[in-house]
Amino acid sequence: MNTFEYLRAASMQEAIQQAASPDAQYIAGGTELLNWMRLHIVEPARLVDIGFVPDQAQIARSGTDLFIGSLATLNDVGNHELVASHARTLGQACLKAASPQIRNRATLGGNVLQKTRCAYFRSEAPVPWPCNKRSPGSGCAALKGVNERHAILGWTDACVAVHPSDPLVALACLDGRAEVIGPKGRRNIEMTGFHLSQEEARAEHAKLAPRLHEAQVESRLAPQEVIVSYRIPIAEGERSAYVKVRERDSYEYALVSAAAALRLVDGKIDRVRIALGSVAQRPWRLTAAEKALQGATPTKQSVLPAILKALEPARPLEHNRYKVTLAANAAARAIVLAAGERP
Repeated sequence: MNTFEYLRAASMQEAIQQAASPDAQYIAGGTELLNWMRLHIVEPARLVDIGFVPDQAQIARSGTDLFIGSLATLNDVGNHELVASHARTLGQACLKAASPQIRNRATLGGNVLQKTRCAYFRSEAPVPWPCNKRSPGSGCAALKGVNERHAILGWTDACVAVHPSDPLVALACLDGRAEVIGPKGRRNIEMTGFHLSQEEARAEHAKLAPRLHEAQVESRLAPQEVIVSYRIPIAEGERSAYVKVRERDSYEYALVSAAAALRLVDGKIDRVRIALGSVAQRPWRLTAAEKALQGATPTKQSVLPAILKALEPARPLEHNRYKVTLAANAAARAIVLAAGERP
């Protein structure tokens, strides 16, 4: 590990000023950043610790929104009664992430900024195979290699990785937005568009980060910007659920995940929102299925055909065709489970 400077910020504004140094990185829980440093994915000259900034871990109702501070831990979010009442899928997603020990440290702000779990990317330097995220222009080893856990939607030959965050999928499903601050002030970013698929990165990287390779452009967060809170519109009478499919039920990343939120009228779906995880570099909303399922009964037999239709654009790789079926069934199960919850 390289030598670095450590600063502890007393406020988010102070943190932004401290992060103006070249090669500075924010740190809060540290459960992800320290892995990046160990693997030499990043080599910051300065760490700016925002973990001690006061009043950044609040969870409260704010008008018609559920407000969650970015320093709230995954366990805090997952066990909070307001989250259970108004964003159940988010609470379930938080409690299915990582292990209890990590959830006690990991913040919601940092969790959505994870990098891919692709084994070709998460290798200790020097990386012995091509990876455009680590060595721009070298290629993507997973494209023709071991890709059973990789993308089926939104990928390009530059990168076929997926985003691993569980809470991110729920936030996208619930139309949450992140409030961020930086040198140019405050702004809100919709979580449905916070991260980019690789197709989107190819189109946007010259505008967002022209000095980076397209595979390294992952979100719309600008340099020095930091997430300070999330806001989730409260939909009264809505039910939601989160489904995570993994090889073991403890400390494992999803093969596929699905978040669903719906409102029922007379036992029929009046409105539904569906987001898939671990199928692309960002959460994938099934907007076509959301429209098609209005008026449907919330049973697997009723909803599965529309979900499969919405997944027709999927482009499986050599070893992950199973993900199409798995994703469809996970989404259907999330809808069925959500329908069974109390609003």
